[in-house]
Amino acid sequence: MKVLIADKFEKSGLDGLKAAGCEVVYQPDLKDDALTVAIRDTTADVLVVRSTTVTAPMLEAGSLSLVVRAGAGYNTIDVATASKRGIYVSNCPGKNAIAVAELAFALLLALDRRVPDNVADLRAGKWNKKEYSKARGLYGRTLGLLGYGNIGQEMARRAHAFGMPIVVWSRRFATGKDNVASEPIPLTLAKSPEEVAEKSDVLSVHLALAADTRGLVNAAVLGKLRPGAYFLNTARAEVVDQAALEQAVRERDLRVGLDVFANEPKDATGAFADAMTSLANVYGTHHIGASTDQAQDAIAAETVRIITSYKDSGKVANVVNLAKKTPATHVLVVRHVDRPGVLAHVFDRLRSGAINVQETENVIFEGAQAAVARINLDGKPPDGLLREIYSGNSDILDLHVVSI
Repeated sequence: MKVLIADKFEKSGLDGLKAAGCEVVYQPDLKDDALTVAIRDTTADVLVVRSTTVTAPMLEAGSLSLVVRAGAGYNTIDVATASKRGIYVSNCPGKNAIAVAELAFALLLALDRRVPDNVADLRAGKWNKKEYSKARGLYGRTLGLLGYGNIGQEMARRAHAFGMPIVVWSRRFATGKDNVASEPIPLTLAKSPEEVAEKSDVLSVHLALAADTRGLVNAAVLGKLRPGAYFLNTARAEVVDQAALEQAVRERDLRVGLDVFANEPKDATGAFADAMTSLANVYGTHHIGASTDQAQDAIAAETVRIITSYKDSGKVANVVNLAKKTPATHVLVVRHVDRPGVLAHVFDRLRSGAINVQETENVIFEGAQAAVARINLDGKPPDGLLREIYSGNSDILDLHVVSI
């Protein structure tokens, strides 16, 4: 299996892929048209990226069957085109959660104690203990979390250790799939982002970027924060209305810690300008939340696991673009002798009846003499077609249809 890696990747990961028998093409500076050409010319089976954008022309250029995002999010990958072409898209959720939470908490502590300003004045030869002795402290202050996935949970653990009450808005609780009572850390649930903001001294964003989260933190949410509150975003800049945030900093004296910005350079170094960074109450870092040695080693190991599993078994872990529910309406259950041609006969007859197979599995009984196939269909086969399937092959022992 040939793996094209188009971003910086840990040596441990490169070694792991080679040890697994993969042919590795490591070109970490590829992007745009050059990446499209490389996908075509290398005939790679698997593409690994971190921050590099993967577009429709790239996915259509070669013979990719799997794209692995060596990180948590996957908004930089054209998942819709991948799905149309039957290309798996996989990611590495949770492997950088601790690193991002550590940075978010570092920004929070820096805001409270004004650490960057302390350092700047010391380097300029200024001593100002009177000014920098003014700090609120975090104990007893309420931390509001928008999102309670892997990173939000790690953030909650650290806040709990600091004695901070925690209030959360998360879709995982809103759907009823999870119960807050089972959480190991005491939480208060809010019904909306606005309610979280209203109850918080510190509001921290930990939401993935999706259609329903883009711009979710808007003027209405920020307006619920009390003047002088702290705001953190180590998730995605697009989740926050940037104009509303800038206005809130200017008019409501918010203190803000950011690791993500609206117009970040594509390259690792270069010129950068953003109105937010000119504001005295805003501290920023260079989108480095996941960039610790520990996190990168963990992501590399997970990437190797995903690709190795795919190579050895055809199964892909952490797939993000499989249908949660297929259009199947019926299951055709076929009990048959385990011989060649049985399922080919069934599929051929279904095709003649214009009935599409959505999913299928074939379970073999002990001794490999008989099997049962479960075939998910997008319609119910007519009785005449069922009789034709049954009578057309003597190795079919029984069949019936189940509605789903």
